[in-house]
Parts: sequence; C-alpha cells; structure tokens
Amino acid sequence: MFIGRHYHTLESKGRLAIPPSFRTQLGKKPIVTRGLDGCLFLVPDGTWQKLTTSLRGSPLTKQDTREFIRLVAHDAKLVTFDAQGRTLIPRILREYAKIEKKVVIAGSLDWIEIWDQTHYHQHMKKTAQEAEIVAERLTQAAKDE
Repeated sequence: MFIGRHYHTLESKGRLAIPPSFRTQLGKKPIVTRGLDGCLFLVPDGTWQKLTTSLRGSPLTKQDTREFIRLVAHDAKLVTFDAQGRTLIPRILREYAKIEKKVVIAGSLDWIEIWDQTHYHQHMKKTAQEAEIVAERLTQAAKDE
C-alpha cells in the first residue's frame, strides 16, 4: 500500500528519484502514465494489469472507453530505476503534468501520484475545502449499491 507524500526535485535531464519505500513496492515492471486531475500515475505491474483488464472488458463501442484507453495507454512507459533510484519521466508526461522542478510524490493506496508541487498544493487546498461534501457523496453512493 502506498501512503504518505515526499518532496523531490526533478533533475535537468528529466530524472526523478522515487522514494525507496515506494520503489520496493512497485516491483519489477512499473508503469508511468497520465493520471487524472493533472498528475501522473506510477503504478505497479499488478495494478496496471487490473486496470487494463477492466478496460479491455469495456465495450469499445463506447466513446468514453476509447478515450480513457487513449489517455492512459498512448503515453504510458515502462519504468526502470538507476542505482540512485532515479527514473526518467518522459517529456510528454512532464509537459502534461506541468512538472518543471519541484515535485510531490504521493501514495494513493494502490498507485503513486506525481505532481508539480504548486499544482499539488492548489488541488489539495480545493479538495480539503470540499472534503465534507465528497464524504457525503461517497457515503450516499455506498448506500445506493
């Protein structure tokens, strides 16, 4: 389980050091791809397999299915780590997430989110302001199931 947040700096060549506690949980074939809300997702192979299996089971005749597959698959990249625990974040993904220098690497239970630090704090401030409303919606959704 990925929890907690870490602050790091993106190196000039686009390399990012991933915390050791996260690297050990990622396994041998993690994937980095576009996330939601303006971040990147870094996922272990098992989580990636579950996601892609679910998407493969969705009807390709649905436009939402096709669009989401394009978003997560087209720019996805297999991640490797160097001896210092760094990985290259592809330019297209850095541009998508507007990552330039200061980065937040945050655990989100089954995956890791990689954010530009400024965007992360703006997003979390907004999320915190809406926390009670979101909690109520989730509670209602659980009751409706």
